[in-house]
Amino acid sequence: MALIKCENVALGYGGRVAVSGVDLTVNAGDYLFIIGENGGGKSTLVKGLLGLVRPISGKIEYGDGLTRRGIGYLPQKTDVQRDFPASVHEVVLSGCAARSRSPFYSRADKMRAHETMRRLGIHELERRSYRELSGGQQQRVLLARALTAAETLLLLDEPATGLDPAAMTELYATIAELNRSGVTVIMVSHDTNALCAEAKTVLHMRKTPLFYGTLDEYLRSDVYGALKGGINGNA
Repeated sequence: MALIKCENVALGYGGRVAVSGVDLTVNAGDYLFIIGENGGGKSTLVKGLLGLVRPISGKIEYGDGLTRRGIGYLPQKTDVQRDFPASVHEVVLSGCAARSRSPFYSRADKMRAHETMRRLGIHELERRSYRELSGGQQQRVLLARALTAAETLLLLDEPATGLDPAAMTELYATIAELNRSGVTVIMVSHDTNALCAEAKTVLHMRKTPLFYGTLDEYLRSDVYGALKGGINGNA
């Protein structure tokens, strides 16, 4: 059964449509890559998938036990996040707050955070100050926080913004490994370089879907050809 299904979804603000005609299905284990230039509606679609914006028309359904609270969300990085005054352990543990209405962390929460840090190879950083880490380390910590919040599905919005090429490559490899281990991934980016062989499906947005299909189909499509042609032409 699908984790998320969108049927002819239109989204917007104040009754004005910003995104329309979205049809997509995300099954367990999928790796969906949502691409499009800035202003193409990606952020609005993300808010719709998270339940922060209600459809103007069409419907978004959650299945197989998934709820909005069951989506681990990694938002675009901000200056506030870069200077967050907390330890790595505290940042990762805070992901548990999305799973419970209790103001206190349980022993199970702390064990979950510790195991997630170990899984992502950052357990040796747990006592370090988050603000003192490199950009790549910070993103790995925020990824761990999202995974602690919900291990079934991760929604990653421009996760590599501001990273150097080496850190970017390492982050994408980590995300691909999580997907291979069974975590469903939805990644949003304007960068074609973020496209990886592990992506199973691609949605290209420009206010409305220009393409939706497998990665192989996308790489052979006119939409991708026009995109690469425009990039090369502007180089």
